[in-house]
Amino acid sequence: MRIYLIGYMYSGKTTVGRKLADALGYDFLDLDQAIETRYHTTLPLFFKRYGEPMFRQVEMQMLHATDQMGNVVISTGGGTPCFGDNMQWINANGISIYLRLTEESIYKRMESSRKCRPTVMALPPDQRQKFIHDQLQQRLPIYTQAQQTIESDEMSTQEVVSSITKALNQ
Repeated sequence: MRIYLIGYMYSGKTTVGRKLADALGYDFLDLDQAIETRYHTTLPLFFKRYGEPMFRQVEMQMLHATDQMGNVVISTGGGTPCFGDNMQWINANGISIYLRLTEESIYKRMESSRKCRPTVMALPPDQRQKFIHDQLQQRLPIYTQAQQTIESDEMSTQEVVSSITKALNQ
């Protein structure tokens, strides 16, 4: 079984994905990290060097390669399901789970994170909330096509993992 975690940046896909994989005895793959490893660069440098269209092409190829994997939890990038037919492909090739957070929670996590997201962090602080709002509104129609949604706002990582495992067992 392949489980694809989708959601906006800072929704906890990687953290939850690792813990969920451990709980299920599955492998774990972070799609963004796999791209960084394969191309020996960071995502910000990849974007700067090759641009977003090339990144999305590589991302789709890496996503499609997961169809050769067995029991695995895959953490997608925040934009992965929103390009091409990726969301339809994810739903056809595994179980999709949307980790849903409110805009306020996303913003708080972003402000306290040590991980730089160049698209957002390049903006002046007073424009970051609007960017998150606008981009999240664009992506919501795609995210909500997931087979399961976990409202993870007030949950610990372990509570999110427990909610997912319960949903998978139903």
